[in-house]
Amino acid sequence: MKEEEFARRLRAAGARVFLVGGWVRDYVRGVTPHDKDYMVSGITEQQFTALLPEAVKVGRSFPVYLVTIDGQRSEVAFARKERKTGSGYNGFSVDYNPEVTVEEDLYRRDTTMNSLAMELPQGEIIDLYGGIADIRQQRIRAVSEHFCEDPVRALRAARQAAEFGFAISDDTYALMAACQEELGAEPAERLLAELRRALQAPKPSVYFRSLARAGLLAVVFPELAALIGKTQPVAFHPEGDAFAHTMLVVDTVAAETDSLLARFAGLVHDLGKGQTPKEMEPHHYGHEERGLAILKAWNARMTLPREWLQGGLFVIAQHMRAPRIGKAAKIVDLLLAVDKSCLSWPEFNAVIRADHHSLPWYLAQAPAIVRQLKRVSGRDCPAGMTGPQVGVWVRNQQVKVYRNLLIDSDCAD
Repeated sequence: MKEEEFARRLRAAGARVFLVGGWVRDYVRGVTPHDKDYMVSGITEQQFTALLPEAVKVGRSFPVYLVTIDGQRSEVAFARKERKTGSGYNGFSVDYNPEVTVEEDLYRRDTTMNSLAMELPQGEIIDLYGGIADIRQQRIRAVSEHFCEDPVRALRAARQAAEFGFAISDDTYALMAACQEELGAEPAERLLAELRRALQAPKPSVYFRSLARAGLLAVVFPELAALIGKTQPVAFHPEGDAFAHTMLVVDTVAAETDSLLARFAGLVHDLGKGQTPKEMEPHHYGHEERGLAILKAWNARMTLPREWLQGGLFVIAQHMRAPRIGKAAKIVDLLLAVDKSCLSWPEFNAVIRADHHSLPWYLAQAPAIVRQLKRVSGRDCPAGMTGPQVGVWVRNQQVKVYRNLLIDSDCAD
């Protein structure tokens, strides 16, 4: 069904039809909009399903239907207003009767740029709370005091700042800070969903810095908050403390790759510095081992994607030695270990390069070197060799292959 037909059917029954959310926001921003979300008011569920019998209901606490419009499965929600009755995002009483207005629905949304609506079919934009002005001023501002009623909105505001490069208003920071108590009780799945989207942003650091300014970083990501104030040798880290370094690394990785795995690995590579004894600073001897334990504890608290956990642990363990080892045998072992890990070479190298500002020859040329190493086969070992002897022979041959490649590359020390 075409959008015009969808709107015509509903309007003929006395309903109003709106485009809402990100599509309208991006339209105003001059960015190509993507998925469309619709809202209807002035109609009952019974009338709606009679007009659109093909609609599939997916909403639980309030009506949301999937309808194929212009060839796309789109969400159609009923205008609603809510009353806070408990804690968390489930603590609401929802009213979606036909008398609920678009004004009431938009008033309960998180930020002004998401409180815009476009009425169909004429395309008139409804901007009741200054969303267009805030977009033009690149400002993230809460629509109302209702912002605090869902504490994850504080994370969304920080994430929007990272996604769009907008500044969060001071009054919105105050509302974010007021979410602290309830945010600590939110399901890990909601926190992880916002983390995933924040890592997709052009500069993920904005998300974490915004949470820190609002006093929320220690609530949601105490592992990262522990890095704040951890001093480092200025000669190696002029950017500042361990938190500043981590933010620099994650942004540098994000500038190089869209991989969420690489970005997460960059985010956690120095977690161990958060538990460095004060008397040891600005040095952080042994922070790799401490970091492994911290990331495992993070995973126990908030189950991470398996690939993130594995990749993060690998980078924590290897990020200091990977660009510095000199012995051929150890380099061969490292190259083969990375090749077997869940990280691709571009992902692993993006983190190492961001952390150390350069790559040694053996990492820069790693894919080609590993291909040569893998050509060594135990089937070619001398006759009579068995068991562990074969493995020793293979490794020795691989070391010889690496040394020959190093000489041929004119990169010999």
